[in-house]
Amino acid sequence: MPRPLQPEALMTFLAVARLGRYTAAAEVLGLNHSTVSRRIAALEAAMGGRTLVRTSGGWEVTPLGRRAMAAAESIEESLRALGTDTGGDPVQGMVRIAAPEAFTSAFLVPAVSRLHRDHPTLAVELLAATQRVRQNRSGVDLEIVVGRPQVHRAYATPVCDYSLRLYASADYLERRGLPTAIDELSRHPLIYYVESSLQVDDLDRAAQRLPASPPSIRSTSVFAHVEATAAGAGVGVLPDFLADRDERLVPVLREAYAHPLSYWAVVRDGPRTTAVAATLEALHAHVRSVGAA
Repeated sequence: MPRPLQPEALMTFLAVARLGRYTAAAEVLGLNHSTVSRRIAALEAAMGGRTLVRTSGGWEVTPLGRRAMAAAESIEESLRALGTDTGGDPVQGMVRIAAPEAFTSAFLVPAVSRLHRDHPTLAVELLAATQRVRQNRSGVDLEIVVGRPQVHRAYATPVCDYSLRLYASADYLERRGLPTAIDELSRHPLIYYVESSLQVDDLDRAAQRLPASPPSIRSTSVFAHVEATAAGAGVGVLPDFLADRDERLVPVLREAYAHPLSYWAVVRDGPRTTAVAATLEALHAHVRSVGAA
């Protein structure tokens, strides 16, 4: 006799299908890993086959799993509609977002803070990550990446444009002189990412346009770049939306160098949940409000 299909197993599967990891689903649902595993096993026993298959990038949904996902989303939507009809807030649960540091501080934190004020039952987790888009589900609902992503089975939308430009402190320029041409930068330490740690081709190309640097301070943190530049350690290659508003910094070779970039948002399977869709809309609204769109 086939085992009966349990609703909690179906909804647990939906969390794993969206996040790609048992551990991430367990955190969102307030469960432990073994409970998630047991519920997925029960679902597969009831459906008579595999709903998820392990890949190098996490768990991916099988054709049978897509049937289960459609059923789970239908239940989810019905529960959401019932909550709305009875005065409940449809924007609730947890949204996990991976984004670069600079974007998080300048755009993401203000956007989700306002969203949370309007929807206090919504939990948001922000994970610092400056890397290329993941090809598989990765334990997050929303990814912010630098450059137009090339990814399958995902919804991608542009968020805003910006440029990397050159900056220095007034003290540094007084000591070392103001460069008047790009080739003169070969005499100045350039403050930027650790080359071996860069995972984003567009960020790597920004440094390739500049001459080789004398020994300098390099870091995986953009805020370390800003602070080292402000402290007079050299010429920083910095996002203009951060550096232009920092009174400690002076633009260098403004007309000669700018490396244009863009931020994109990536959502697996489209912004299906109300919470993810609301987060994405809040982000776009904030970017428009500050004139960065």
